[in-house]
Amino acid sequence: MIQRKQSLWLLLAALVNCCILFLDLYRWHESNNGTDVLHQLKVTDHFPSLLLVLVMTALPAVTVFMYRQRKRQINMSLLSILVTAGFIALMLVRVSALGSMTPPPLSGSYWVGSVLPVISLVFIVLAIVGIRKDDKLVKSMDRLR
Repeated sequence: MIQRKQSLWLLLAALVNCCILFLDLYRWHESNNGTDVLHQLKVTDHFPSLLLVLVMTALPAVTVFMYRQRKRQINMSLLSILVTAGFIALMLVRVSALGSMTPPPLSGSYWVGSVLPVISLVFIVLAIVGIRKDDKLVKSMDRLR
């Protein structure tokens, strides 16, 4: 049922997570024999990161179609939050490991792909709020019968 707000939030979360596959997470400059070389940290270069992003994309997309089972929908959304937090932690570990490279990077910065999981978390939290409102409305309607 696409008319519900939480369905739109979950679809937006799935789309944002899908965009992570195509964007850089981190870029840094390295000096090789006096030349400045630009490197990118991508999800597709690291299999565990790729696997987490695929799960992060699939969970909200599947959760949209569980609109009759609100309790399960909330649980799937919470699982999606955990997977997204795990991806953020893995990304931070990978970026911090760049500091121990030889030679160390000259400079680096986070890119758009690193902000998208946080945006996805916000969308999933908004979806959970909407699911709980629906659940409360259905329970109040049951009391009236």
